[in-house]
Amino acid sequence: MLRYVARRILLMIPTLFVISALVYFIIDLPPGDCVTSQIDELLSRGDPDAMARADELRQMYGLNHPLWQRYLHWVSGIFRWDFGLSCQDTVPVSDLIGERLALTIVMETCTIAFIWIVSFIIGVYAATHQYKMGDYVASFIGFVGLSIPNFLLALVLLYVGKVYFGLSIGGLMDPEYIEQPMSLGKAWSVAQHLVIPVIVIGMSGTAGMIRRLRANLLDELQKQYVVTGRAKGLAPLRLLIKYPLRHAINPFVADIGGLLPEVISGSVIVSVVLSLPTTGPMLLGALKTQDVNLAATFLLFVATLTVVGMLVSDLALAALDPRIRFGASSEK
Repeated sequence: MLRYVARRILLMIPTLFVISALVYFIIDLPPGDCVTSQIDELLSRGDPDAMARADELRQMYGLNHPLWQRYLHWVSGIFRWDFGLSCQDTVPVSDLIGERLALTIVMETCTIAFIWIVSFIIGVYAATHQYKMGDYVASFIGFVGLSIPNFLLALVLLYVGKVYFGLSIGGLMDPEYIEQPMSLGKAWSVAQHLVIPVIVIGMSGTAGMIRRLRANLLDELQKQYVVTGRAKGLAPLRLLIKYPLRHAINPFVADIGGLLPEVISGSVIVSVVLSLPTTGPMLLGALKTQDVNLAATFLLFVATLTVVGMLVSDLALAALDPRIRFGASSEK
């Protein structure tokens, strides 16, 4: 097992290196650069020094160097927590992403925990109470979650909260805590504001997980070994936990790796709608303005979460199912 984990971790390094190169080059593919929009604005104002200003900006951001040199400078700075300058604010990227990255990690972690807990409880209940009222309610929740886009659900909650309850839903903290250092009051404010974004972002993921777990568990409950266990007088709860649930949960656990990027990508538009100070709105703005350093840093963060999530899901599967043993065939 340790050999397998070490091999997977070593494999992550070239994988992330290739992903970072692809991301960096693809963002730079469209014509123009991050200075183009700034110069167009100066030209529209009739500034006679616009072109000279363009040369200064390109030199400051290093855009006068070849793309491969800029990439090597950016990727080498990652190890020093130096991601270059952002064209949007002319400040280091590391200064921009600090609190936003932390809030994003907190929000996505809470969302994944919400998806897992809610979908596990509802999925197991729906499978063990097939064609009863609870099963129909779970199916209804699943269909609603899969059919309604996250951003539309966010807009509905904004309207309902404001019109019917007088609540201002939006942001991740009260206005007085913005730009303030972390404290107990700020942490409590963030926790209160996390409820709506977590429900909105996690709704679609929860719906899909409920349907998968219900289908897998129903298939296991109809197999012969479950019938034999019932005939031998095993307690229903013990029989459920010991055998069919452990088998049915395998695909559930395997979804960890794919759930992380799905949650992050789904939170971008929701963050814009709810005015959340996370990486989503900043990533969207960076892609629109071709701020390569800022956008590539965020996307590399998503890629890192994905490969780490895949490793975690593989290790969790090995711990859950004794039939899975990494490296068994090679040792034989």
